[in-house]
Amino acid sequence: MKNKIVVFGLLIILISIGYFSDFKMFNFGNQKKEQVEIAEKSSASNYKNQIDYSPTSTTGQIIVHQNYSLSYFEKYEQAEWVFYELKSNAGNSNFKRPYFIQDPLVKTKSADYKNYKNSGYDKGHLCPAGDMKFSKEAFDDTFYTSNISPQKNEFNGGIWNRLENKTRYWAEKNNALFVVTGGVLKDGLKTIGKEKVAVPEYFYKILLQENKGRYKMIAFLMPNKMSDRPLYDYVVSVDEIEKMTGIDFFPILPDAIENELEKSSDYKSWSF
Repeated sequence: MKNKIVVFGLLIILISIGYFSDFKMFNFGNQKKEQVEIAEKSSASNYKNQIDYSPTSTTGQIIVHQNYSLSYFEKYEQAEWVFYELKSNAGNSNFKRPYFIQDPLVKTKSADYKNYKNSGYDKGHLCPAGDMKFSKEAFDDTFYTSNISPQKNEFNGGIWNRLENKTRYWAEKNNALFVVTGGVLKDGLKTIGKEKVAVPEYFYKILLQENKGRYKMIAFLMPNKMSDRPLYDYVVSVDEIEKMTGIDFFPILPDAIENELEKSSDYKSWSF
């Protein structure tokens, strides 16, 4: 009888270990070799929400902060994508901006902010601080250097800022959006600083809205320069961005739905 109790106890322990191991690799599909670094403050629910709809990583280094995740590309000293859910209650608190610091979860070390000094480029947020004003902690977390990319000032403060504001408007209107943002990274780009931070020629932003099992998607691809053109002039298909980046966006979606959404560049269901 004692032997049966011992065996049963060991079985329970093994099942528990297996469960939590499976949870930590939740929904990464074929990306079994990825290195996933998770902030200690990130709860299980936040972790699950961020991983469910996140893109694939071409680098194998995924960082999960409390309210956004990213795939860091050491070669270019920035994230190839940043992903988060933008809710309608993103907040509007006027927090004091902290200094940019290196991301403690990037094992290869994210670039120092000093690379941007006198470079002629802004430290452009990928996950905007303005999308994380619901708490001081969330706001401050956007000031990791893993979350910035070199942007021309007239781009960052111009059409890119218009797109960020429009994204917040759509999140308010639709209750929530899944957002993926990044620069198009490739060989031969101009670099800045001692660590040779790549300067993307193009930036993209992809939005997915889900409502009771129904989806709509829109993608933007913009050159890193000033523009007075309307936002809808920069709408492209997600397929086009996938070809440029090698990233599979929203792989969790059923193939039929994903293929239909990602081939379209129709923006009529979005109010500009």
